[in-house]
Amino acid sequence: MATKTKTSPVTHNGLALDWAAGHGPVTGALSATTGAYALATVGTLTHMPPSWALAVGAVGAIGHTATGLRQKLAARTISSRAASWLLGSGWTTWALATGPLTWTSLGSLAVLGVGIGASARATGLYEEARELEALAAAERQVARELSAERRAVAAEWVDRIQRVCGITIRVLAVEMWPTGTGFTIDAELPSGGTTYDRIAKENARLSADARLPHGCTAAASPGVDQGRVLIDVITKNVLAEEVHYPDDYSPLSIHTGTPWGYRTNADQILTYLREQCALVVGPTGSGKTNMVHVILAGFARATDMLTWVIDLNAGSAGLPWVRPAMEGGHDTVVRPGIDWLAASHEEANLMLDAALRVGLHRKKAYQDLMAKANTDLLPVSHEIPQIMLVIDEGAEILVSNEPEKKKLAKKILEVIRMLRAMGIRTVLTALGATGSVLGNMMIRREAKTRVALTGGSTEGMDLSKLFPGARGLRIEQAPHKGTGFMGTPESPAALFGTWRILPNQIRDIVLATSDRHPYLDKVSAKAAGPDYARRWDHARTAWITDGTGAAPETEPSDSNGSVPAPAAGRGGGLNLSAHRNTAPAPAAAPDEDALTAEFRRQIDAEFATAPEPGQGPAEEPERPVRPGLNLSAHRAEDNAAQQAALTILIAAGPEGTGASAIARELERYGTTRQTVAGWLKTWTEEGEAVRIGSGTKTRYVHRQHAPQTPSDD
Repeated sequence: MATKTKTSPVTHNGLALDWAAGHGPVTGALSATTGAYALATVGTLTHMPPSWALAVGAVGAIGHTATGLRQKLAARTISSRAASWLLGSGWTTWALATGPLTWTSLGSLAVLGVGIGASARATGLYEEARELEALAAAERQVARELSAERRAVAAEWVDRIQRVCGITIRVLAVEMWPTGTGFTIDAELPSGGTTYDRIAKENARLSADARLPHGCTAAASPGVDQGRVLIDVITKNVLAEEVHYPDDYSPLSIHTGTPWGYRTNADQILTYLREQCALVVGPTGSGKTNMVHVILAGFARATDMLTWVIDLNAGSAGLPWVRPAMEGGHDTVVRPGIDWLAASHEEANLMLDAALRVGLHRKKAYQDLMAKANTDLLPVSHEIPQIMLVIDEGAEILVSNEPEKKKLAKKILEVIRMLRAMGIRTVLTALGATGSVLGNMMIRREAKTRVALTGGSTEGMDLSKLFPGARGLRIEQAPHKGTGFMGTPESPAALFGTWRILPNQIRDIVLATSDRHPYLDKVSAKAAGPDYARRWDHARTAWITDGTGAAPETEPSDSNGSVPAPAAGRGGGLNLSAHRNTAPAPAAAPDEDALTAEFRRQIDAEFATAPEPGQGPAEEPERPVRPGLNLSAHRAEDNAAQQAALTILIAAGPEGTGASAIARELERYGTTRQTVAGWLKTWTEEGEAVRIGSGTKTRYVHRQHAPQTPSDD
């Protein structure tokens, strides 16, 4: 049987020598002299003819001369190398004739070695200088060619600005954009208090004078100081083409910014919303809904953000981000791309109330953390995520006179006003940039990131109100869908375009980022209460699944008229936990489709909801129907209140809670303290809860948080 030999690396003690390295002036001279001395010694002992050494030296000199010519080395270098070969071979020939073991031979060899080393050093420096000079000459040639083009551009625009604006500027630099779509002129304004506004307000006239294509502009902005101006000249309209959302779904952060679109020079625009709110304005047909999906895509990619969406128009802005989770993946847990979706006034009120509770509770609970970080802003991270409230047509809610919307508007303004430091910010959309929409001082002060999608529409788009102080912005410059103007604190208002994002790409993003979404921190989740914990309950999401599938007449059915179950390859629906043991699915009611039944099963498994009336254990005998008053109409509401109370008890944790506290949380159900006390008593008898204390200090702890008692055995 053959055995394998294991080779170990060779280790050296002391100085490590690299035998593969090239020779320098010292090692080269040392190698040449020692080689010549060894050859002379061996040749003397073997009686080698002296002429052989001279012949070898001549051949070496000729070979190095040919190599140097091929490498285009300097004549000085070629001569030095040829002379080294001839001198070395000449000494060897003389030593073979007279004997190498004399002081005269050794001394002359040493002098020869020093001379060879000095010559090699000098020629090396000379060759390095020649190479650097050649590179510099090439760069100067390129610079001369570029400078000629830039000088022509500079002269052209100096004349144009003098002709159109009536001022004479001095161009300091012209930077050509790498994308080839334009250039930037850095110029010095004339003395006498001239500002960049003199050029900025003549944007349209300058563009026309330069014969720029439609959609291209010459926009002026402040320079490095108040006596300088930057003029961005766009020569190619990149906004006219539809650009799809990039297929890069890499992680993002609230601190590194999220991309919302691209400028005319093809650079991405990043928004930083840690302390800012945002306002997106766009009339019907301008691409506003697509822009909302682009915003949600950036938030979904972030590892420290949770997105709550309010869309009173049937929740259309958030549905594409929820449905992939309901349909599920192949043997994988899929979480929705957004954390909460409200499509009704009732659900929106619950969401805003939860946001206010979270923000106010964070102010108290995280004081020590902020003190340790030496900041007055909550340190947002994957463990304590920022909550982004995206409210479609939220600006219209703020100015509405409807009682329900006025109630929502009050809460939205409270969130904007009070919760900046605690990591809760808003993104509002509106149909137009009008005085009524922008009349609220809170919106104008807090929404420093502003977007106007024009799509060529001029009605209700007053850009001067949305971007006060910006000069030269004209709606005609952005006639295409998905284009408009965007301004942030980091970049002034200017033309931009947003990517086109399609439903299949939204699904891809949801699947790619499902395991990246953070969970709401325990402190905030406790403050959010059962409204947040049961946000995906079937009773509150049935409106999503009611429209699932094809029309009834196109759906095949069995003999009982029920819809058959989906194929085995279909996903398991919305799964809110990846670490639980799922129970068998209960049988679907006759009026439920398979997707709704699966969704109900997973919600029940996540939140331990009680069975519906009439769906108890099989061994429990059916209760006889008694004649008389039937109160079953109130059973569903009572059951919902009871489940909400159980959720509050679980959320209370090891500290527990009391009947009065639970009753206060259930005011909307009309539940009294006596009813809650009865539930607690029943749960205590059944072992679901543990009673601690007595009298006014009585509190109840759910069994999963109750202290463990030692067993009898």
